Amino acid sequence: MVNNPEQFASDNYSGICPEALEYMLKANAGSSPAYGNDEWTQKASDYFRQIFETDCEVFFVFNGTAANSLSLAALCQSYHSVICHEVAHIETDECGAPEFASNGSKLLLAKGEVGKLNPASVEAIVSKRADIHFPKPKVISLTQATELGTLYSIDELLAIKAVAQKYNLKIHMDGARFANAVVAMNKTPAEITWKSGVDVLCFCGTKNGTAMGEAIIFFNKSLAEDFAYRCKQAGQLASKMRFISAPWLGLLESGAWLRNARHANECAEYLENQLLNIEGVEILFPRQVNGVFVQLSEHTINQLRAKNWQFYTFIGAGGVRFMCSWGTTKERIDELVADIKTSIA
Repeated sequence: MVNNPEQFASDNYSGICPEALEYMLKANAGSSPAYGNDEWTQKASDYFRQIFETDCEVFFVFNGTAANSLSLAALCQSYHSVICHEVAHIETDECGAPEFASNGSKLLLAKGEVGKLNPASVEAIVSKRADIHFPKPKVISLTQATELGTLYSIDELLAIKAVAQKYNLKIHMDGARFANAVVAMNKTPAEITWKSGVDVLCFCGTKNGTAMGEAIIFFNKSLAEDFAYRCKQAGQLASKMRFISAPWLGLLESGAWLRNARHANECAEYLENQLLNIEGVEILFPRQVNGVFVQLSEHTINQLRAKNWQFYTFIGAGGVRFMCSWGTTKERIDELVADIKTSIA
């Protein structure tokens, strides 16, 4: 197979980090009980309880779409609704899976600066209608870090928690880049989840160095009743669960989950600083984690693609997202920056 060069389209492009791979290989020795009844799954679950400083329920599924959709379905009845930001992944990139998994719970979209919900936008939707003809709001879904690479501060989370408590709403957190948020904020995982009102977190492993596998963490354990059955029915109960949980244990036990996130964030900071020195390049949103959003001319975008650079332009005309990962190198960043400079020159 050809050794493909690093790209900046997504942190999903990266391979398996050494720590995750090592533990997967360890789990491959001999045999283990199936369907999560193995020591790797138990140890990984206990490690989550340790880092979150609370007794929580932990489930492992194959991917983020399943994690978000099934956890939201556990918080809603079909006649309920979920309030999320208009650019939230559950709205723009999951093919209606949250509605499908919940048998119809509607997503209600709110606006907010730099990809973040705010108490006023949430309350405006909740109080808009209360009649039986409108799907009753039941959940607030937050993304940490957001789809635009920004972060909810603890004060912002607590303000949304206050609205949730006022209207008896649950809080779901899409943690596709949760590890990046933890290191960027320099806060404990507990501080930015259950201590700030989050009921359930979907914690991504794939973007942090595993081959597959997301952890769904219920801080409100009563909401996890029968959730294992929901996972089984949705085809998300892995028979060889240890090959999802063992790499997770490798990330957690070794501290790689934090090192990987910190490296990705630092690479994005380096990339941003290089781009700021180029006339004609505009940074679109505050860079807080591992993504850099920039405005480039159509000419530059075409020139980069002609040189086989891969990136996403889902944020509007001229908007480009460059995403760094645990495996990003500064040498490859320098190559990208050089090609951007050449195209502009």
